[in-house]
Amino acid sequence: MTECSRSEIDALIPLALLNLDEFERGLLAVARHFIACEHSPHQHSWRIAFTVAAERWGDSIGLPAAYALEKLVRAVLACRQNDPFKAGDPFCLDTRELVTPDERLLLETLHHMRRDNTPAARDAIAVMTHGRMDPDVIRAGLSFAKRFACGAGGVRASGRAPMLRVVA
Repeated sequence: MTECSRSEIDALIPLALLNLDEFERGLLAVARHFIACEHSPHQHSWRIAFTVAAERWGDSIGLPAAYALEKLVRAVLACRQNDPFKAGDPFCLDTRELVTPDERLLLETLHHMRRDNTPAARDAIAVMTHGRMDPDVIRAGLSFAKRFACGAGGVRASGRAPMLRVVA
């Protein structure tokens, strides 16, 4: 969305209603800049995405998080070439705490992958990609989830590695 029309705002979902942690909620602004860059490459919104991530989480976490998220966003957008991914305007203050249905699916996919919840992650990916279990989307999501898993040191509370695997 490039403008904040009242009808578009009314159709959005409050970010606070999603079962996301603080890190996942912070990914929304970064993802929106990457998506905006795909729509208007001349604006170089990717630079803003990396800056937002570095300011939010510091260079050591923010920059790798933005890099991994950008891979996932690109994979999702490539998978959905015939059905554009609807995202909010990263500069619209009215929609800062609201998400589109597509953004919700992206964030929920990461939420489930970071917690190694395979069935829920699979369902979110299937809806987000309209039934196409794209290996690039899965691979990028798993890579992000492995690097930024929930729990200390990227290891889940069980102490075991993530169990989601790419099946082509």
